Amino acid sequence: QAQLVESGGGSVQTGDSLRLSCAASGRTSGRTDRNYVVAWFRQAPGKEREFVGSISWSGDNTFYADSVKGRFTISRVTDNAKITMYLQMNNLKPEDTAVYYCAGRSGLYIRYVQSMYYDEWGQGTQVTVSS
Repeated sequence: QAQLVESGGGSVQTGDSLRLSCAASGRTSGRTDRNYVVAWFRQAPGKEREFVGSISWSGDNTFYADSVKGRFTISRVTDNAKITMYLQMNNLKPEDTAVYYCAGRSGLYIRYVQSMYYDEWGQGTQVTVSS
C-alpha cells in the first residue's frame, strides 16, 4: 500500500499548462515494491469519475485515455527516496475542469480504467479551466 497526496491544482485559462503532483509514501523504489500502479482520475460536477492515465511504479510504462493522449503526460521522479508521480497537463480545455485524484493499486497491469480496481486514493485537487 501507499499513502497518496495530490497537490498543484488551480485556475487557468484555455491553452495553459498545469502540473499536478502525487506524493507517494509507504513504498520504496526497490524491486520488492514494484508491484504497484498509480493512476490519475478526474471527476467533473454531475459526472462519473473518469480515468485519465496510469503509470507503473517503476515509471517504465504509461497508459492514457484517448481524451488526453498527446496533451497529458505522467512521469515518476525519485528524490532522496521520496517518490512523486506528476501529471503534466498541456493545452488545457474547459472540459478538463474537474477534481483530479491519484489512486493506487497493487499489481503490474496498468490498463485498469475503472475506479473500482484502485484501493488507495488521494484527497483530490481542483483544476478549473476557463475559456
